[in-house]
Amino acid sequence: MDTAIATRIVLSGYYGFDNSGDEAVLQSILLALEEQGKAQGVRFVPVVLSIDPEKTSRTYGVESVHRMKLGALFRAIRSADGLISGGGSLLQDETSSKTIPYYLTVLKIAQWLGKPTFVYSQGIGPVHRPRFYRWIRTVFNRCRFLSVRDEESKQLLRRMNVAAEIAVVPDPVMGMPMAAAHQVAEPLISAAPVVGVSVRYWNEDRSELQGLAESLRTMLDQSDAHLRFLPFHLPSDASASQYVISLVGDRYANRITVAADVTHPQHMLAEVGRCDMLIGMRLHSLIYAASQRVPMVGISYDPKIDQFLSRLNMSAAADTRTVDANALASHALNLLAHRRSWQEEKAHLIEALKSEAHIPAQQIASFFAEGRDVR
Repeated sequence: MDTAIATRIVLSGYYGFDNSGDEAVLQSILLALEEQGKAQGVRFVPVVLSIDPEKTSRTYGVESVHRMKLGALFRAIRSADGLISGGGSLLQDETSSKTIPYYLTVLKIAQWLGKPTFVYSQGIGPVHRPRFYRWIRTVFNRCRFLSVRDEESKQLLRRMNVAAEIAVVPDPVMGMPMAAAHQVAEPLISAAPVVGVSVRYWNEDRSELQGLAESLRTMLDQSDAHLRFLPFHLPSDASASQYVISLVGDRYANRITVAADVTHPQHMLAEVGRCDMLIGMRLHSLIYAASQRVPMVGISYDPKIDQFLSRLNMSAAADTRTVDANALASHALNLLAHRRSWQEEKAHLIEALKSEAHIPAQQIASFFAEGRDVR
């Protein structure tokens, strides 16, 4: 007889937008809650706030409601036992001034309804508008458990005078397991090393992608590597991938492939796991690589890239302001040649991050299992 406590938990995040990184965050949180809930006698019933609830329900087998329909959102929170905000970079105003108010409002509704709230491994910032500080402080100080994915996020919250205890944990995707073997694509048929490439548009003049394309041409000239482009955010990353491929040139067409229309995060994890090395602009391409012990070369467009790499005692090989094509190619070729040494050197750091990634789910399960504050 199942004696586990049934606990309805609403998940708020950037879900349903076909961004593989954020979908991986959702998948990772769902799997971690299931695992940690079983360990502590709690049966979580997730309700996901999504821009495409039907697709989210179909993909993950969970309840889902539209994140922008206030009535449905309110009813979902009112009928739940708690709410999780995160992970990902939710509290930032770099992309829009509306992002922070949305996620704080969702948290505030839950708190107003008397529901315990939890912040799950978020990356905080940048926050350019000081008027948000007091709102963030007020809402976060009422959360039952706060966790952020890097020390910089914690320090930013401290500068906002958030007084609550703050745990620094890895991105939840570090703890995401590989899917069952039958669910993933067939192995790549290539005796040559496979270099995964994750790109996105950033500079208006595309100078970063032009520099990367030059670097990739050098790599292809000086090795027998095969390039496997991995679009993480559809359709924009697929377009960016094709742009880079066109710059690399037809001469190398038989050594370049694209992982087309991969939307399930565990399937993209499998794609990354089949690579011998990865060159990535997307944060979660680097996190996927780390979790599968795939040596990586990071190209930074945002501090979150540098913050993650620093946890592996690494730094970005280039950033989008200036891409030194020759230096990037030299760095990547050297890493490709010494990838076994990299794996041995980073193994203990990676295992620690994978273990720590489950801490928020452990704490949330503990809260509901024991009926007390986890702080």
